[in-house]
Amino acid sequence: MISPKDQLFALKRGVVDLFSEEELLKKLEKSLQENRPLRIKYGADPSAPDIHLGHTVPLRKLRQFQECGHIVVFIIGDFTATIGDPSGQSKTRPILSHDQVMANAKTYQEQIFKILRKDLTEIHFNSEWFGKMKFSDVVQLASQSSVAQMLERNDFSIRYREGKPISILEFLYPLIQGYDSVMIKSDVEIGGTDQTFNLLVGRTLQKNSNQEAQIVMTLPLLEGLDGKMKMSKSLGNIIGVTDSPKEIFGKTMSIPDELISKYFELLTDIETEAIERMTRQMKEGSLNPMEAKKILGQKIVKGLYDEENAKFALEEFTRIFSKKELPQEIEQFFCNQENENKEIWIVKVLQDSGLAPSSSEGRRLIRQGAVTLDGKRVSDENSQVVLKSGMILSAGKRKFRKVEFKTS
Repeated sequence: MISPKDQLFALKRGVVDLFSEEELLKKLEKSLQENRPLRIKYGADPSAPDIHLGHTVPLRKLRQFQECGHIVVFIIGDFTATIGDPSGQSKTRPILSHDQVMANAKTYQEQIFKILRKDLTEIHFNSEWFGKMKFSDVVQLASQSSVAQMLERNDFSIRYREGKPISILEFLYPLIQGYDSVMIKSDVEIGGTDQTFNLLVGRTLQKNSNQEAQIVMTLPLLEGLDGKMKMSKSLGNIIGVTDSPKEIFGKTMSIPDELISKYFELLTDIETEAIERMTRQMKEGSLNPMEAKKILGQKIVKGLYDEENAKFALEEFTRIFSKKELPQEIEQFFCNQENENKEIWIVKVLQDSGLAPSSSEGRRLIRQGAVTLDGKRVSDENSQVVLKSGMILSAGKRKFRKVEFKTS
């Protein structure tokens, strides 16, 4: 059994704010005395179907709680996703249809267990309680906060000063999220720093309901591959948890050097002292950042897959980038037979092969010098090419296709 103080020491790693450390220690001590696991709440609105490494930061913290014997209560906001919460954004988030929400929720449930333990996880949809509420219940909930209190939330106050619209629905969102805590009687709630206001509302609502207030634990937002913006699918700067091992490894190798230490801290279990030592060595020049990224990439792949895949991903990277060889396995691109020995626009080939999602992206890749056909760089975006079986088409350093023709 892990002592409360040892639990607290481990759980504080990577945390930005903790409301409060003293209260959390008391809860951990009480949990041990009563032999009752704490209920650790995490809510996610399924606004997009895929989970990326940014999402795994809180999921990994939840897993730490599970390793200490506590229960994770994962709330899928099928109700709140139909409202739209800006949470640090400058405008209202698009509202999704119920079908979109449920399709995304199904994917969420499949992906979170790459990190979480099923035996220590409860999943709830918040429509379980909000779908039964009467309008009088909503009015009663709304009466527990004032407009002045809502305008204390930074993104709301900014939009108010700039004269940008804020709907009453958005004011209700923190109350709705907070009410989730009341319904599941959470002991601790975890979220990103952009969720601090909403999490603290949960504490207030629990006190108003004569419950012991939850502990609020916030975690940093993870910058994406651009090194500037929060990892987000809409920005295209993500590493997805369902990406292949070699994609995850390759993308990790492309992160800016200044993010290496942060990625180690938030995405691996390497001891803090070891991370600090590597950071010093990189600053002194005794450790090449690329070598540190190789370690990081293997740790991330191992966490999402296994050690064998991590080893293979490193070997593939070494083969392609260090030895300038081709990957062992290359996805085939089947062309129509009538195009054999005929000229075809290279941008169309990139689109048809799946290497470029659009013609504009295909043109951009060519202008950047990222496209090669059989080892020869394609420099003209208007090029007409003749494809032959066995040719290798590449776009960037990680994407390859082997040309084949369909046989009747």
